[in-house]
Amino acid sequence: MPNIKQVSDLRNYGEVLKGVGMGDPVFLTKNGRGRYAILDMREYEKTQATLKLMSELAKGEKSGHEQGWLTPEEIEASLGITNA
Repeated sequence: MPNIKQVSDLRNYGEVLKGVGMGDPVFLTKNGRGRYAILDMREYEKTQATLKLMSELAKGEKSGHEQGWLTPEEIEASLGITNA
């Protein structure tokens, strides 16, 4: 169940922050509408890393479509990998 609090509850921020955990953000409302989310720092960093990875994968896919794909042999050669 989502942990939803009013922004005004931040007056007692210690109690609000107790509800924040990995995979368990606290959502703050203002005038009855969702306004903010408080996340555990590890969860925030994980989300940012996921977004960056997805962005880089999208760039790679776009490059593959525009410039062509490399064969496994070309990848191995560019990385200096040899199959013995």
